[in-house]
Order: sequence, then C-alpha cells, then structure tokens
Amino acid sequence: MATILSAGVDEAGRGPLVGSVFAAAVILPEHFDLPGLTDSKKLSEKKRDMLAQMIKEQAVAWSIAFADPDEILRLNILHATMAAMKRAVEGLSVAPDKVWIDGNRVPKDLNVPAEAVVKGDSKIIEISAASVLAKTARDAEMYELAKRYPQYGFDRHKGYGTAQHLAALKQYGVLPEHRRDFAPVKTLLAQGNLFEE
Repeated sequence: MATILSAGVDEAGRGPLVGSVFAAAVILPEHFDLPGLTDSKKLSEKKRDMLAQMIKEQAVAWSIAFADPDEILRLNILHATMAAMKRAVEGLSVAPDKVWIDGNRVPKDLNVPAEAVVKGDSKIIEISAASVLAKTARDAEMYELAKRYPQYGFDRHKGYGTAQHLAALKQYGVLPEHRRDFAPVKTLLAQGNLFEE
C-alpha cells in the first residue's frame, strides 16, 4: 500500500505591525523524528534556526510563501494569510495527499483534501515543522528590516506593537513596510506621520 503524503501548514507574523505574513508547507518522510521539534514559539531562536536547516535537508518537500503589507491591506490579514498558505501548498515540489493546517480555517480552493487543527503545531509533526520554517523566514525579514532601519529595533521586537516599536513609530514615522490598516499605524498615517529618509 502506498504511503499517504501529508503536508503540514502554519503561518508566522499575523499580529505584528510591520512586514509580511509568512506561511510554510512541509511534507516529512515516514517515521521522521527530530528531537525538540515542538511549536516554534516555544523554541529558542538558535534552536529554531538549527531545526529549520535540518527540516529543509530532510523533508520530502517544503515551501515558504508570504503575503506582503500591500496584499494584507488589499485583502485583510486573515485572507492574506490564507492566500500565503495556499501558495505554500502549491509551491511544494511533491503534491501531498492530505494537508493539515494549523488553526480553525482552511484556505479556499486548495486542490487537495485539507483539515484545520486547532493548536496543530503541538499535535502534528508536519505542522510543527512548518511552524519552524515560517517563523525563521519571518525573523529573517525582520533582521533585514533592522539593517535598513536600525532605529526601529525590529531585531528585538520582531515587528510586534511593543512600547519600543510604538515609540519609534511616533518618533520616526510610518515606513512603507508597515501595515497601513493596523492600528496604531493607521492612526499615525491619519496624522501624516510618515518616515522621511
């Protein structure tokens, strides 16, 4: 009997005020075991980076996709996340027979049977692996932004609405990479508070 190929899908970066939302899809080999592979939010950054490399090397297939701030503005964060998840599944070099998606929603028009699993990143290893890849891709984007705009501290708060980020937004203004429909970014935009080079 043929092995059923299952893909796990998860996202990273729905809540931050800046940058893209990322989604990853991963198909793992049968009997895959990687010690320490749990929900990426519970892992140290160093451990997550190490696991991401091992997942990429050992997976049957993996894919990372994203929706940028313009797409988030156009669709809203939920629909942009679903679009990124769909692209991640479509980007797999091997077609899965089944897709497990972290959360309580499944993207529309997936051409493969899919099921949403609440807290799936701690229940299904393929989702755990996807969680790690999505989070490391999202963090990489934040480090790139931190190089371009060091005064915002993206390497520390990863774009979330921390006191430091909000203070930087007020002091330096809204960047093109900020999510323009997210409060408090929207409020600052209404006041004309834009970043000036």
